[in-house]
Amino acid sequence: MKKPAVILLSGGLDSTTCAAIADDAGYEMHGLTINYGQRHNYELKAARAVAKQFKFKSHAIIELDLASFGGSSLVSDKVEIPKNRNLNTSNNIPSTYVPARNTVFLSIALAKAETLNAFDIYIGVNAIDYSGYPDCRPEFLSNMNSAAQTCHTYPINVEAPFVDLTKGEIVKIGLTLGIDYSKTWTCYEGKERACGQCGSCNERLEAFALNNSIDPLLYKN
Repeated sequence: MKKPAVILLSGGLDSTTCAAIADDAGYEMHGLTINYGQRHNYELKAARAVAKQFKFKSHAIIELDLASFGGSSLVSDKVEIPKNRNLNTSNNIPSTYVPARNTVFLSIALAKAETLNAFDIYIGVNAIDYSGYPDCRPEFLSNMNSAAQTCHTYPINVEAPFVDLTKGEIVKIGLTLGIDYSKTWTCYEGKERACGQCGSCNERLEAFALNNSIDPLLYKN
């Protein structure tokens, strides 16, 4: 029998590549997607498509109202999404940061893992996010992994295979594994086509360009 693993699945590029790695490693995959009150539901649709593509054993979408706290342009249509942000900025946390989001997500994933008797959780945080988001830092993942090892009925591993990688390196892995990235969603805007200007789109477009590959996602321009 395959070993179960919980995949935190946003429907984006990173979590989809995480799913491909777990699939390639032979895990029985159980997806966990959090509907936390984000501005749009495009990534939820993408998460469902990715779970179907990789034939997940199960896929749960959890409702969680982080929007009631505010504090982020991702959970409020009253705060403008920053456009064309400098990707090399390392000391300026953007308004798209959702306070403690990964702490909350991993806590829920740990609870899910225990119900499945799963020993592994996959999360797609990476070095690019580290430049802006404090809950994507290596030390954060290390501390969460320590908690997962000691605060439950048995040790659970928090796997973050991209924490030291750039977005371009992640896309390279995904292309090697044959991922259909057209099913993923990255843009912070909830439009029919990706804006191509928000930080998430900028990172994605640069990653495909570095791999001499065309991004299959449809863009506004």
